[in-house]
Amino acid sequence: MTNHDPTLSRLFHALADPTRRSMLGRLAQGPMRVTDLSGPTGLRLPTVMRHLAVLEEAGLIATAKDGRVRTCALVPEAFDPVRAWLDEQRAVWNARLDRLEAFAMRTMKEQDR
Repeated sequence: MTNHDPTLSRLFHALADPTRRSMLGRLAQGPMRVTDLSGPTGLRLPTVMRHLAVLEEAGLIATAKDGRVRTCALVPEAFDPVRAWLDEQRAVWNARLDRLEAFAMRTMKEQDR
C-alpha cells in the first residue's frame, strides 16, 4: 500500500483526535444516539457533529436518522487499511531489527577473536 493513499490519510486524520477515538471506543460497544455520544465529551452538539462528520467521511462510522434521532454505528471493516499499513510497517521494522541484531552479533564475535 502506498504511503500517499488518500483513504489511509483520511483514516489517520480521523483517528488523530482523542475525542474521535473516544467516540469510536464507545461505538465499539454498539450503536448509539448522537446525544448519548455527545454527553461524555462535554462539547456542544455542533462540535460533536463535526467530529462525527470526520469519522463518517473516513468511513469509520455510519449514521442513520429515524425522525429526530440520529444513530451512529461503527464500521469495523473500515479499519482494514490501517491494519494492513501497520502490518507492513511492522514487517519492515522487524526486518531492520533482525539485521541490526545480526550485525551486533557479528561485531561481538569479531571482537572476541
